[in-house]
Amino acid sequence: MSHEGFIELSRAVTATRIPSGEEFPLEAGTAVLITQSLGGTFTVHAGNHPGLFRIQGRDADALGRELPGTGPEDGGPFTEEKVWDQLRNCYDPEIPVNIVDLGLIYSVDIQTTPGGGRDVAVKMTLTAPGCGMGPSLAADARQRILGITGVDRADVELVWDPPWTPDRISPEGRARLGME
Repeated sequence: MSHEGFIELSRAVTATRIPSGEEFPLEAGTAVLITQSLGGTFTVHAGNHPGLFRIQGRDADALGRELPGTGPEDGGPFTEEKVWDQLRNCYDPEIPVNIVDLGLIYSVDIQTTPGGGRDVAVKMTLTAPGCGMGPSLAADARQRILGITGVDRADVELVWDPPWTPDRISPEGRARLGME
């Protein structure tokens, strides 16, 4: 390990660059510093690469960590609640409240395909139009929805109407943020 607090990846992983949402390979031996671990993902600073990256829970072993019960849902029949549960595992790397409790999800629309699968369309917003986290959060939400048994397609659209306000934060989110 090259610096105090840094962990060397034991194997290569495909991370998500924050805030762009693009996939980025991190090689085995890359020194990373975990800055947040919420919702079954790790936000890391990779010493040799500028910016932040999100590493999925399925790659926790590369960090020498475990995240029980935070992966994709466990099968069984498809329900809308499974979509909401997966969205509750999505976190902005800077805010310790999930995107559902922040009030960022405006709608979830589910259509059954001719083959019996599901197409899921989500409309979400951000806390501010200038927030650069949009692509990263949308990519995380989409990936989690696609992990649900029976989902064929997922689309996560960023919308700005109506504008987000703190009034949309759930009581759980308010408590987590110390607003109550």
